[in-house]
Amino acid sequence: MSIKATSIDIAYRAGVSQSTVSRALRNSPLVNEETKQKIHAIAKELNYKVDKNASNLRTQSSLTLALLLCEDPTNDDSHINPFFLTMLGSITRATARQGYDLLVSFQQLSSDWHADYEDSNKADGIILLGYGDFKDYQEKLAKLIEQHTHFVIWGPEQHSDGRLSVGCDNQQGGFIATQHLLQLGAKDIAFLGDASEHSPEFKSRYLGYSQALSAKKLPVNRALQYSAISTESSGYDAAMALINAKQQFDSIFCASDLIAIGAIRALKEQGINVPEQVKVVGYDDLPVASFANPPLTTVKQDTKLAGEILVECLLKQIRGEPVDSQLIKTSLVVRGSA
Repeated sequence: MSIKATSIDIAYRAGVSQSTVSRALRNSPLVNEETKQKIHAIAKELNYKVDKNASNLRTQSSLTLALLLCEDPTNDDSHINPFFLTMLGSITRATARQGYDLLVSFQQLSSDWHADYEDSNKADGIILLGYGDFKDYQEKLAKLIEQHTHFVIWGPEQHSDGRLSVGCDNQQGGFIATQHLLQLGAKDIAFLGDASEHSPEFKSRYLGYSQALSAKKLPVNRALQYSAISTESSGYDAAMALINAKQQFDSIFCASDLIAIGAIRALKEQGINVPEQVKVVGYDDLPVASFANPPLTTVKQDTKLAGEILVECLLKQIRGEPVDSQLIKTSLVVRGSA
């Protein structure tokens, strides 16, 4: 019967200490890349398998990150904003590259989702995606901070409460979307989306919209702003309210692609052609955006990069390394709707 290789065998072959082998097999940044690759190659040659349970007991680490997808209103039974689903693959790959497992859990806002994952050793830290009404969310985030839980949230940057966040520069995104419409000759641009403290990302997009109008010395007409959450039905209702108000408008900037798709349906039902009579720009660049009719011009959030940064920031926080909240630049994807 063959003798099972140990980390001591790898250390002897590599000419390093056993602790260096352990760190290298955990992909620790404390081991240089050349040594790490050498140790991984020897481990593979010896058919060495890390005993995760023993390793976790020694380090008091689960080598697992938790991804909590929080409940959002949707038109189907998923209750998950499809934007966050586009991040899932990137987060999974980035976690695996760091030698961690990913625990994915769906958390309703009514449940006790802020139970301490670290004390129960389920996960070393938490990535939070989605929050519904942001004001209702604050108490649970405060509980995580109080418990000294390692966590990072996708969303608006908050400097005052010690929260680590990663998000897109929504004000910049709102600016480039509105600027594009202005360059196409639009003057009466409506905004569909909540612009209150309940939806800080939408509010930032509205501020970018207002900034672009002001830069062109155009008034910000609050009569052209209609609240909507990120669903097609809400976009449809907001666009119908805009149409029925008899306000003059020649284009619409929507705070999400789902709102935009609902708005386009409302416009078509009322015999208003897109983009000939009214131009429409969305936000997110969901996969469905390119299949809309007409294909949707939209602000792209780089979900691949976002997933990688979320994992990187959380692991830095877990290791006690300096880490700051980050904003990712957006870009405009021009298609047939504007």
